[in-house]
Amino acid sequence: MKTILLIEDDVALRENTAELLELSDYNVITAPNGKIGIIKAKEEKPDIVVCDIMMPEVDGYGVLEALSHDKNTNQIPFIFLSAKTEHKEVRKGMDLGADDYLTKPFEEEELLSAIESRLAKAQIIASLLDEYNNQPKEDKKEDGLRNLHELKNFFDDHGEIAEYKKGKIIYKEGEHSNKIYLILKGVIKSHKMDENGKELITALYKADDFLGFTSFTDNVPYQESATAVEDAQLAGISKSNLKDILDKSKNISLELMELLTDNLSEIKDQLLQMAYSSVRKKTAQTILQFAQVLNKKPEDNIKISRNDLASVAGIATESLIRTLSSFKKDGLIDIEGRNIKILDLAGLQLVE
Repeated sequence: MKTILLIEDDVALRENTAELLELSDYNVITAPNGKIGIIKAKEEKPDIVVCDIMMPEVDGYGVLEALSHDKNTNQIPFIFLSAKTEHKEVRKGMDLGADDYLTKPFEEEELLSAIESRLAKAQIIASLLDEYNNQPKEDKKEDGLRNLHELKNFFDDHGEIAEYKKGKIIYKEGEHSNKIYLILKGVIKSHKMDENGKELITALYKADDFLGFTSFTDNVPYQESATAVEDAQLAGISKSNLKDILDKSKNISLELMELLTDNLSEIKDQLLQMAYSSVRKKTAQTILQFAQVLNKKPEDNIKISRNDLASVAGIATESLIRTLSSFKKDGLIDIEGRNIKILDLAGLQLVE
């Protein structure tokens, strides 16, 4: 049985989360603040740490830093659990070496999935490390970057920075793809045109996401276009540079494969929704998706074009507008010009 150290100062959340994890067959150790959390991590050597950020005594960043500097705990997977959602806060945690970052409130399945995937990855990396250590000295390569977060920092520090105003095209379908991008700021949509000239948005990307993966072979044409949904800043590096980095680091290659697999799963879910869901459910899920990608709270306005909403949902713009009017009448949302405000989050999530 795997052991989880849960560090959380909110008593109710700590107890509820611990109960959830115990029901999922984990052994759970809890700590009410960062100072006690550090002590328990060093004494118990848990398989993974789930830690809040804003806490008394020592905050989550301090916990991660303390464990990272101890050779007995620096390999323990670490997941931040916090209400902080700004890009700079996420990057701060990742720069310190966190493996994942979940925002409150979170879904039970989201937390369990994150824990399972980080434990599985840690097991794979440990196996690869054993294999590496058993290799003859002359066969070993000196790794440069060590993980996906260091790769993102490499993009940030050494990539070619480009600014794109809202509505500006980053690349077009059919153009040769020689670069991979990291989004530093803003939201990007990838989209295709069907045979009738109708736009279909295939994915939405936010700050800290990679953009532009088609193939690791230079000059393979982009299979879709990418456009800024809001003012954006991107850092790009050449595919050849990225291939050199991946060749030197099995760890980054594994993390990148995991990331791309997750992206494919999300696209599959979106396609299933477009194929089988009702117009009302498609519309509701699309509003929620934009709110999440744009990092909006329920009380915030979502400013997005009706065409973009319809393209992601895979329905006609006229059908979307009628459905939005119906949602407004039902008290689920409010509409003012192009702005949409979620009034009943739970109701919107339950739309069928």
